[in-house]
Amino acid sequence: MGIPFVRQFDFEYGVAAQLSPLVRRVVANNPGPFTYTGTGVFIIGAGETVCVIDPGPTTPDHVAAIDRALDGRSVSHVLVTHHHVDHSPLAAPLAAKHGCKVYGYGLQPEPPQGGEVRLEAGDDLSFRPDVEIRDGAIFEGPDWTIDTFHTPGHTSNHLCFGLREENTLFSGDHIMGWSTSVVSPPDGDMGDYLESLRRILAEDFDIIRPTHGPAISDVEPFVSAYIEHRMNRERQIAGALASGLDTIGEIVATLYKDVDKRLHPAAAHSVLSHIIHMRKTGRVIACGPDGADGPDSLRQSYRLAA
Repeated sequence: MGIPFVRQFDFEYGVAAQLSPLVRRVVANNPGPFTYTGTGVFIIGAGETVCVIDPGPTTPDHVAAIDRALDGRSVSHVLVTHHHVDHSPLAAPLAAKHGCKVYGYGLQPEPPQGGEVRLEAGDDLSFRPDVEIRDGAIFEGPDWTIDTFHTPGHTSNHLCFGLREENTLFSGDHIMGWSTSVVSPPDGDMGDYLESLRRILAEDFDIIRPTHGPAISDVEPFVSAYIEHRMNRERQIAGALASGLDTIGEIVATLYKDVDKRLHPAAAHSVLSHIIHMRKTGRVIACGPDGADGPDSLRQSYRLAA
């Protein structure tokens, strides 16, 4: 079953579009391979007191657009799903302007390792939430209530936010309508990601609004297909190992033979995340020194467990 991607939607850069009675969105003009059409900033609340989710970049045009959208309104909370440069840089300046605080999980317990392959927009190294929050945190305004869901996988500190009044999930980069999400070790964890997806599926939201791209309105089949896509990839990896391919490079060359070779380094990190998960669940063994999840893991040999 393929993922029923949703890629077409109407928007105008810098304009606050009313998506529902309680939700408006401003799309930043920062399109790219990791942001799709740009960062969607969500403004929650129909009255004078609102909440902002993932304020986005600090480019002058975007800052001006957010100021226009918030004219006559007061921001009581600035929520950040995770600290990538397309999500969080405007958080602190916006909170300072409105006299409120920034809420987020905080930095990863272990900072991600550097490397030649960059699989997402990059870390906002200046980001520090005023208040560190965890799963179950609740935020309230005059006409809105927001629940917090810790959804590790894309990053270990990723959060999603649920709007009770409209049974809507703001999914950040955890679930996107236009693409699969990057899960790259060491901070990204496939086991955590699959568990987080299943949890969101069980919450039975009516609509999912990712930070990038259009909303997902047919939630159950979409998230189910998202999970099945990952499980199918693990079956393909197991089949490749069973056929005698024993390195990630060989597996990528086979499974991604019809994909532009320039994308193979990114694919290798995705396969590695699956290999690590399959090792943790006892299905794959590393043929070499222990520590196969470290810097040399892409050059390690693997085999199926007996």
